[in-house]
Amino acid sequence: MRWPANNAGLAIAAMSYIAIDYLRHLSPTWHSWLQPALWSLLALAAVARVPSYRHWSAEFRSAIPFLASMLFMLAALLFEALSVRSVTAVLGLDWHRNTPPLPDTGQWFLLALNEKLPSPIVEILRARIIGLHHFLMLFMMLAFSVLFDSVKAPGFGLGARYMFTMAIGRLLRAITFASTILPSARPWCAASRFRVPGYPHPWAQKYYVPYATDDDAISRLIKLDTAYVDIGKPVRDYQPDWGSMSFLIDFLRPTVTEGPSWYSLLKKAGGGCNDLLYSGHMLVAVLTAMAWTEAYGGFSSALVWFLVLHSAQREIRERHHYTVDCIVAIYVGILLWKMTGFIWSHEATSSKRSLTKLEQIQSRLIQASKDSDIDKVRALLKEIELSSEESKNSFVNKYAGLFRSATIVFALIIVMLAFILTSDG
Repeated sequence: MRWPANNAGLAIAAMSYIAIDYLRHLSPTWHSWLQPALWSLLALAAVARVPSYRHWSAEFRSAIPFLASMLFMLAALLFEALSVRSVTAVLGLDWHRNTPPLPDTGQWFLLALNEKLPSPIVEILRARIIGLHHFLMLFMMLAFSVLFDSVKAPGFGLGARYMFTMAIGRLLRAITFASTILPSARPWCAASRFRVPGYPHPWAQKYYVPYATDDDAISRLIKLDTAYVDIGKPVRDYQPDWGSMSFLIDFLRPTVTEGPSWYSLLKKAGGGCNDLLYSGHMLVAVLTAMAWTEAYGGFSSALVWFLVLHSAQREIRERHHYTVDCIVAIYVGILLWKMTGFIWSHEATSSKRSLTKLEQIQSRLIQASKDSDIDKVRALLKEIELSSEESKNSFVNKYAGLFRSATIVFALIIVMLAFILTSDG
């Protein structure tokens, strides 16, 4: 953690955003006035700083990695959405209704604290102070703060690292929760969110159902290492015509009432029930906290980590996740962020270029010093300075204005879309 931060402006703006957004629970009228005012103020401040921003060449070099990371993340999110539906559909709704949640000591601990702690503290722990969209907005504000020199440029580089790390985390998460299907801590969740058949998939009918509850059957299965029960003709699912995407039918298990489109089916999901290990919400929160700590630092980063922990205990308290889901998400997020420093890092790269140039002319600089040739020393130092400036100004000037405008418009659109589409968590 860097301590202190470069300036307090970003921290004040971020905490103001959190406080004003929480007014939706305390005073909706004040919230409806103050939230648009804050966003308008921040947008105008960002646009006003554009003409004086000095790092457009670095932004231009990071634009392609940023777009590639965005496409990678979208692909990872699509794979995750398919996996979320699949792990819910494969066992059928009857299994979700009848299977009890796993024992979770973290949930028991929080219930015990409710009996021990003063009621005001318990109410603070229960309060919906921060959600998924808040962490996304905090990162957006962090990336935009390059305009105010609060964070090291380029902002696109920071965004590329955040999205690339997020994509890796989402892929690992989908592979993990699809490997072993855990019962939801909310048994009613699947029936309220998905329209899938009540009976299991033919694979589950053959390989799981006959051996799910009978100890002798399980023992014999282990000894024979083959599915020995003859289930007869399995119950088959509805088969719509999805054309080239028909291979998804076995994974998504659509019903007649869900329409003919696989894409519209995924859009109706609204989140999963059995995509538990590990928590996707906590992954977003931890990556935001890691980015904030490395890029900005200061006391505000401690507050962000406090919000991460508050969000984690709420996920457990409200039984969206088991405790293990949140714990694994925290250390996976930290490790993944540490592994992707090659994309963007707070360590300055211009100084590395200067050191490389210094190494190249070191012998000449030493000789000039021995000869007491001050003019030669100055010339060599000037050469180092010019090489650094040349690397910074490699962007073609005639396209700078267009790139600046497109960048600001694109970024503002992304901010608004993220705010609108994730406002419900």
